[in-house]
Amino acid sequence: MSETSLLLKAYYEALYERLVADKELLAARIEKLLAEEIAERGFEDFDEAKYAAYKDACLAFVDERIETYNPFGIQYTFDRTRAREAFELELQLDWYDSRAEFEALAQAARGKAEAGVTEEGLRPLAEELIKELGAFPDKSIISAYEVEPGLRKLPDYIVARTIEEIIT
Repeated sequence: MSETSLLLKAYYEALYERLVADKELLAARIEKLLAEEIAERGFEDFDEAKYAAYKDACLAFVDERIETYNPFGIQYTFDRTRAREAFELELQLDWYDSRAEFEALAQAARGKAEAGVTEEGLRPLAEELIKELGAFPDKSIISAYEVEPGLRKLPDYIVARTIEEIIT
C-alpha cells in the first residue's frame, strides 16, 4: 500500500472516530438545520409526520456515512479493481458529482504523504486533510444542493452541512 493510500485510510479512520464520538451532537444539530432549511426554502406541506420522516432519513444517512468511513468497513474488503468499480457505480448513482472533490483529496494526500511516514505520523496528516478539505463528499453535496435545492436532496444536504460544522 502506498503512503498516499495509507494517509487516505487514516483520513477515513479519523472521520469515523470523530463522527462516532459526536453522533449525539450530529443528531441535535440535524434537527435545527433541517427545521431552518425547510423554513428558508419554503418547502410546503411539512407537517409533523413529514418532518419526522425527513429527520429519520437524515439520521439514517449519518449512520450510513459513519459506516462509509469505518476502517473495518466494506471498502477495504474488496480488491482494488472491485473497489474502483464500486466507486464508479456510486458516482453514477449519486445526484451530485464528487469526482473533482475526490481528486482534490487524493492530490492533497499525495502532497502530504511522505516516503517512510510512520503510523504515528499518519494521524496528524489525516487531521490536516480534514481541516483543509472537510469530509469527502460533503463539498460536492453542499454545492450541488445550493445550485438546485430539492426535497429529494435535502437529507444528504443536511447531513453534509452538519458533518462539516461538527468536524471543523
